[in-house]
Amino acid sequence: MGKEHILVIEDEEDILALLHYNLIKEGFKVSCAQTGEEGLNAARAESPDLIVLDLMLPGIDGLEVCRALKSAKATAAIPIVMLTAKGEEHDIVTGLELGADDYVTKPFSPRVLSSRLKAVLRRRERDHDSATDEGESLHIGPISIHPGRNEVLVNNQAVDLTFTEFRVLYLLARRPGWVFTRYQIVNAVRGDDYSVTDRAVDVQIVGLRKKLGPSGKIIETVRGVGYRFKDQ
Repeated sequence: MGKEHILVIEDEEDILALLHYNLIKEGFKVSCAQTGEEGLNAARAESPDLIVLDLMLPGIDGLEVCRALKSAKATAAIPIVMLTAKGEEHDIVTGLELGADDYVTKPFSPRVLSSRLKAVLRRRERDHDSATDEGESLHIGPISIHPGRNEVLVNNQAVDLTFTEFRVLYLLARRPGWVFTRYQIVNAVRGDDYSVTDRAVDVQIVGLRKKLGPSGKIIETVRGVGYRFKDQ
């Protein structure tokens, strides 16, 4: 761990300076942006390994930046850790729904933030290795899932999923008929140290079903327990 490139998008100069100092101290390469537009341009030009994104930005806010990054093929796979002063469930769920990987609320400990960033980077590296190792494509009914390419096809038509949606789908599809609780889904997709509400998992499932169209009914709700992929 270390030498990874982190882009920090934060408009408050004192927080930006604090982050820059501490992340450099931890061995990261760090670049900074103070507006949403600057952050988008830097992400596209520099392809950082991770982005720390403040939600309360002037002009283009953090959620719009997240949406733009996750909807573009060139930047969709870059992990995003949100910074929010609100700590409100709505902002957290919206960011996760858009594909963010984690969040930290202000005020925060620089050491805790650094640990969270390293955890996200470790999970991303592990997931990449796992996808390469496990890497066989899954074909269930009209749905084809290609883990090495993070690609999903329904009736041979590509489906545009966020990184998190893909991971949830792949988790369920690998074990058809197996019921996963919301906690198990969070634990498998984001790691043991990730705290998120049941509502966020439900949002991911709703998004998946919608994007899969009629094939979305293959994801079944098991009332009072969680979700499963229908055993074909």
